[in-house]
Amino acid sequence: MQSAHNTEQLLIAGLHPHLLEKPVFWFEKRKKEILRARLVTPFWQRATAVAQVGLRIKLSEFLRSIHDLGYIRVQTIAHPGEYAQQGGEVYIYPINEHTSWRIDFLGNTIEAIEQTRPKETKTELSPLQKKFLEQNRLGLLKSGDYIVHADHGIGIFRGLEEKNGNLYISIEYAPAPASPGRGSPSEAGRPDKPDMLFVPKEFAKKITPYAGFRTPRIHRLGAPLWNSIKKKTKEDIIKFAKELLELYAKHQIGERPPYTPHIDLEQSLAASFAHEETPDQAQAVRDVLCDMETPRPLDRIILADVGFGKTEVAVRAAFRAVLNNRQTALLCPTTILADQHFETFKERFSAFPVSMERLSRLERPAAQKEIIKNIARGTTDIVIGTHRILSNDVTFARLGLLIIDEEQRFGVKQKEHIRALKETIDVLSLSATPIPRTLHFALSGLRAISIITTPPKDRVTPKTFVLPFGKQVIKNALETELERGGQVYFLCNRIGKMPAMREYIQKIMPRARINTIHGRMSESQLISAMHKFREKKSDILLATTIIENGLDISNANTLIVEDSSLIGLAQAHQLRGRIGRSSVQSYAFFLYPPRKLKEKARRRLDALFETQYMGAGQDIAFRDMEIRGAGNILGRDQSGRVNQIGMNLYCQMLAESIEDLKNTKLR
Repeated sequence: MQSAHNTEQLLIAGLHPHLLEKPVFWFEKRKKEILRARLVTPFWQRATAVAQVGLRIKLSEFLRSIHDLGYIRVQTIAHPGEYAQQGGEVYIYPINEHTSWRIDFLGNTIEAIEQTRPKETKTELSPLQKKFLEQNRLGLLKSGDYIVHADHGIGIFRGLEEKNGNLYISIEYAPAPASPGRGSPSEAGRPDKPDMLFVPKEFAKKITPYAGFRTPRIHRLGAPLWNSIKKKTKEDIIKFAKELLELYAKHQIGERPPYTPHIDLEQSLAASFAHEETPDQAQAVRDVLCDMETPRPLDRIILADVGFGKTEVAVRAAFRAVLNNRQTALLCPTTILADQHFETFKERFSAFPVSMERLSRLERPAAQKEIIKNIARGTTDIVIGTHRILSNDVTFARLGLLIIDEEQRFGVKQKEHIRALKETIDVLSLSATPIPRTLHFALSGLRAISIITTPPKDRVTPKTFVLPFGKQVIKNALETELERGGQVYFLCNRIGKMPAMREYIQKIMPRARINTIHGRMSESQLISAMHKFREKKSDILLATTIIENGLDISNANTLIVEDSSLIGLAQAHQLRGRIGRSSVQSYAFFLYPPRKLKEKARRRLDALFETQYMGAGQDIAFRDMEIRGAGNILGRDQSGRVNQIGMNLYCQMLAESIEDLKNTKLR
């Protein structure tokens, strides 16, 4: 009789894109069909292997067959897609299984196939639980994650419990210290049981996920420490809030002539938009245009994930500025992004008499001088460029609107220049990078924010795979994309390694047309390579993270990252945003060296895999802050307090303090 942990036959699915996207239960339901198909269908013969008790096959032959399926040899198996060998035993974690298996060889015969660890079970949530999780933003929490209760401090989330039809959040706190003589002698040396808190769903607002950059101290229920920490933090936050209020006060008290709407022309531009506006996008446009009609200068942030339509909001704002005889400057952190925006704006304004210039190192010195003269004369309506716009030799005749894309990516001196400009003009900031979001939310009383969370219609979420680096994985991914007439981004973040990687790819795909771009190339070479890729004159773009911003190519729907352990979580999210910009299913392969993966890199990759859904930016922000820390957002003084109470509660308290200070001034 067959044991629950043994099997006579093990199906091993290969690391092919069409198979990687299938959940385990899909294979379970179709196992018999797949086994039958292997007898007659070349695809299933190539894409799968079968280990069967009694099968005569050389061990070396079997190892070669699973290697050809894309499986990577490791010392210790941890992920699907890996295998290991110890003498006559082969350990493998098939992508179509919940667990890993051991295949025992006796000579050239498979003698036994046995599970190496118990099958993982996933608890299905009730409809009540699902609804609760959606409403309370706790959906990413897993049992064991740190959590903050506003009244009781930091504890450990232990899941949800349903009692008598009511739902409770279960939080574990540190055990109370043992009293002298407590417990029997037989209990000596045993740790005390932790205290548990069960929070009814109606008090869920008091709970936030802990986001900080070190392992927090678990508090005790009823102990005075938490209240002491909150009191000291509150004092520091009030000081910080006062500084922030002073910082923004100059902009708040300034006035300028309101912008006049030109309804017919603005509606004509809106009607020429090639895509259907999402409700969030339409609201963001209304927010910006309404701000421009008031005498107070515009200072609004548009927050949206990559590809959610921030640029169109900027286009509408720039058009209103032009119609009111005021110049617009669009500031970009990279030449590639500036070029992309220039092409987009040029296309959007093709039917209107709008004068536009691009100012970056792409233009020759003589051309730059002429562009700068036109800006100073006021004959240029919109200038799009890099930090070159901030140079001392650039003066505007009638600058009215400054649009900043990814402000956090500019240096300190550039930010000082931007701040000086901000005191007198309208400012619209665009942000797709999720790291600063939480702080922006906290400052909602100071800077107006519009959030676009709805993806464009027919947008399909990219399928994300986190796998060991392997030739077969890369070959399958490239073949699948190129066979359907698509293009591929292949990211290799070490310039010195790129020639060898290009040769490696060319051997796998001899007929593929490969172009290379990296930061040491001249600006003209970069743009030339990008235009070739955009015009489908190359199939594979081998690049560094220079492609992180500014690419919108709907035909490129596969991303392969050669070593994703070297890139940050927010950066990986941005890179994933380069694909999936159409209704075609896209694939992102984040590969890693299995023997060298560090703990932080593993956590980043796990977070990336778990957040492969539309609008994941804010959730990624929390995970990124947990891994990287909040110090780079708030500075050293405030980040210490963040560690003690968590980023979420910190920002909540900051927002409350700002509101109290504003109300005090109004009395």
